[in-house]
Amino acid sequence: TLLQRVSNNPMASPELLGVSGGTFMGVIATALLLPALPLPMMLLGGLIGAFGCLLLLVLVNRKHGFQPERILLSGIAITALFEPLQAIALANGDMRVQQLLSWMSGSTYYVTLPVAYGLVVLAVLMLAACLLISRWLDLLPMGPALATALGIRLNRAQLAILLLVAVLTASATLVVGPLSFVGLLAPHMAKLMGLVRARWHLLGAAASGALLMVSADWIGQQILFPQDVPVGLVSTLLGGAYFMWCLRRL
Repeated sequence: TLLQRVSNNPMASPELLGVSGGTFMGVIATALLLPALPLPMMLLGGLIGAFGCLLLLVLVNRKHGFQPERILLSGIAITALFEPLQAIALANGDMRVQQLLSWMSGSTYYVTLPVAYGLVVLAVLMLAACLLISRWLDLLPMGPALATALGIRLNRAQLAILLLVAVLTASATLVVGPLSFVGLLAPHMAKLMGLVRARWHLLGAAASGALLMVSADWIGQQILFPQDVPVGLVSTLLGGAYFMWCLRRL
């Protein structure tokens, strides 16, 4: 929701920033460098990768005032750069990396209660921070000229929003793995419910995303019982089917 509003692009999603790819590369590097991969080291490696990617985005776009279009293009370029590196790491047959395949599919298998509680607390705090800047999110889609005229410091507001996006994306990716389509689909579901103002749009997207993930997790446990299908794969199938249905209506 934050990314779609700041860029005024309904097809923008958190994966486009490249932060998910940076988190992924940090975890893979940690797995290759250490003889074992305990959860704290996995989280630390992913966190370093995510913020390394964010720092790169800031350095590349600092001279151009953090324009959302340029940042999205930079994120796509970073993601494209990481993809062959990830493929090389997976192709070398290292068992430590192969153990990450479940996490890479977007899985809840290894989530412990303390980690889940920590993520819930962080999500609530970040949602509260997002609600505090809801005025920015209402004005930015109207265009930079109008937003500036109404007292918004454009560069500062865009950077703050993108930092929130990066923290939220990195946190979810670290715990559950890459979750495609959820960040793209949830804001559309909220708009279908008539939630247009930023504050209600954020709350609706958060509730829709949570419902989508719980539903995908339940479906993944049922369709091939007793085997489980990772929630990330199921959510991608649901999201892909939804957008194909939307294209049919156009």
